[in-house]
Amino acid sequence: MKKIKILVVEDEKPLLKAIETKLEKMGLSVKMACSVEDGLKCLKKNKTIHAIWLDHYLLGKKTGIDLVTECKNDPKLKNIPIFVVSNTASSDKVHEYLDFKGVKYYIKAENKLEDIINNIKDYLNNKNNLK
Repeated sequence: MKKIKILVVEDEKPLLKAIETKLEKMGLSVKMACSVEDGLKCLKKNKTIHAIWLDHYLLGKKTGIDLVTECKNDPKLKNIPIFVVSNTASSDKVHEYLDFKGVKYYIKAENKLEDIINNIKDYLNNKNNLK
């Protein structure tokens, strides 16, 4: 099996570092971005990203939903599964994300990092999304 490559888009640098460390310890390759713009640049530069770990609230003008919208409207990016991991979730916001195919929403306080990572790995392995 090929190594899973995941893009983490998170603007809290200490949390970004913690997520990167945990992902790498669990055998995943990590690319990091702190904004929607940086995330999109990374996606276009790296031909093989298997999944996106996305925070909803990001620094800058654009939020996570903007990144999801841009990905799902781009033929080269639309099939990358997106896992939104955020601090809060109004039901409207969760449904806005889940209306897009291939998006799963996690609330940080309700899920351990290991569980989220294992869910991502299981999803990718079960869907045969690794290329």
